Amino acid sequence: MSRQEPLQPANSFAEVDELRALASAHLATSAQITAKASETSLDSIHKATTLITTCFRAGKKVLICGNGGSAADAQHMAAEFVNRLSKDFERPGLPAISLTTDTSFLTSYANDYGYDGVFERQVRALGQAEDVLIGISTSGNSRNVINAILAAREIGLVTIGLGGSDGEMATLVDCCVAVPSRDTQHIQETLLVIEHLVCLLVERSIFGNLK
Repeated sequence: MSRQEPLQPANSFAEVDELRALASAHLATSAQITAKASETSLDSIHKATTLITTCFRAGKKVLICGNGGSAADAQHMAAEFVNRLSKDFERPGLPAISLTTDTSFLTSYANDYGYDGVFERQVRALGQAEDVLIGISTSGNSRNVINAILAAREIGLVTIGLGGSDGEMATLVDCCVAVPSRDTQHIQETLLVIEHLVCLLVERSIFGNLK
């Protein structure tokens, strides 16, 4: 059995310069998209913040779902709510649940019924009227996220979508925060900034008088 040869790092000046140029272009594009989102998405970010703040003040909870990198974002965002965003701002935890973390449920349901209903099932089991569901989908067309949103609307949850500039999700939710891009990587990069911003605005809206 032959062994795979170890990958060799770039070792010529031309290769290094090419990689540096690629890195610089990627960072510049990411910064441009985030800057554009600061112009196009402020109203929807404010609306999402208001909906989530209202939910928490009413003693309700937030459910969050997504796939792949968006699954990681769902976990990240839930953690920021339940724990805290910054060590410099102490406050009580806020009730948020990521629907992407229970591997026993996810694998058992997907094995029994298929993957398209893994979030919908949890929304129907855990969601209550006036809770908030946040669906994260860079394409806006993730079937399991769409199904969760439809179930949430049926039950009476408030729905928020975080995604790119396309997709069905935007037409279904009460509030859609759309990154002005069709590139998955850059959408994800900007969504992380937006997710942190929403957490920041929510906690300061609710606990702004705390030090």
